[in-house]
Amino acid sequence: MTKTIAINAGSSSLKWQLYEMPDEVVIAKGLIERIGLKDSRSTVKFNGTSDTQTLDIVDHTQAVTILLEDLKRHGIIEDYDEITGVGHRVVAGGEYFKKSALVTEEVIEQVEELSLLAPLHNPGAAAGIRAFREILPDIVSVVVFDTSFHTTMPRHAYLYPIPQKYYQKYKVRKYGAHGTSHKYVAQEAAKMLGRPLEELKLITAHVGNGVSVTANYHGESMDTSMGFTPLAGPMMGTRSGDIDPAIIPYLIAQDPELKDAADVVDMLNKQSGLLGVSGISSDMRDIEDGLQRHDPNAVLAYNIFIDRLKKFIGQYLAVLNGADAIVFTAGMGENAPMMRQDIIQGLSWFGMEIDPAKNVFGHVGEITTPDSRVKVLVVPTDEELMIARDVEFFKNN
Repeated sequence: MTKTIAINAGSSSLKWQLYEMPDEVVIAKGLIERIGLKDSRSTVKFNGTSDTQTLDIVDHTQAVTILLEDLKRHGIIEDYDEITGVGHRVVAGGEYFKKSALVTEEVIEQVEELSLLAPLHNPGAAAGIRAFREILPDIVSVVVFDTSFHTTMPRHAYLYPIPQKYYQKYKVRKYGAHGTSHKYVAQEAAKMLGRPLEELKLITAHVGNGVSVTANYHGESMDTSMGFTPLAGPMMGTRSGDIDPAIIPYLIAQDPELKDAADVVDMLNKQSGLLGVSGISSDMRDIEDGLQRHDPNAVLAYNIFIDRLKKFIGQYLAVLNGADAIVFTAGMGENAPMMRQDIIQGLSWFGMEIDPAKNVFGHVGEITTPDSRVKVLVVPTDEELMIARDVEFFKNN
């Protein structure tokens, strides 16, 4: 038996699970959230207990250090050498990586180079990879890319309608993200439906601080909402999602605080979405609190969020020419019943109706009425297990 740790760093969070492999037994797991925000939280769960400490964690490098210290502090490991493998989720693999890869200095430099495609994620992931490599230099270290699942997209889906020289010379195309999550929940949805994945048409909605929707045809990605970077798609926690690109030069000309395109893109990535519209928070829990207070900006942010998600699900119903099921996953997808209800209510024409008795916090599985032609499922994602499996593959090959 060996110990493998799977690291899943989001734009403001770091999820981790420590596994006994190859049995896939979870020894401990945790979540560091609100990275870069005041009152960050680090939670460790093991042996039926849970411990949370509130800190101010400035970046992902500090988060990794806290994670390793927590493992020793709680006696989960006595020495770092007990960990023989680590797998890192990396959002953008570009056209460098069509599958997972062993960590080398060249690979880390390519991950850093691809930060242009995922400015909120790749820098933190690269810092985490370097931190683990420094502390645990002799273990099997693997990077698992969110983009690799989407390499099955057809050319007409991943190419933009711009002169082809920009793809040929600069590789400007749709890459997608959250592929590890979309792949996992599609597999789990097939099990819940009792049908082979190879027969199903699924629309998977990963709704966390980052949001993406994928059209899954017989187990393969046919289209996905994130694009050249994870900025594309529906409205997100701090990201705008799709906007008219002509807004960028317009704002540069109008707002003296925005000096160039990089300033605007930074604003669209870090100051927009739920945070930008509401002026309250990027966290849906805070937005729902605002709804209870009838805060007009919270109401507006929520309504835009629902509107954009409905539109993308509708697009992919067209891409797939119908679907067997809509699958919600990730932080909001799994834990926001009101959001799920309001999205599906706006898609009832397609033959789906939410069962209020099932659509409750903590429910896993189908949440539609028995006569719904299109099923709606809640499936907790487990990107960490998928990552640990890839590490195990490299250990044995």
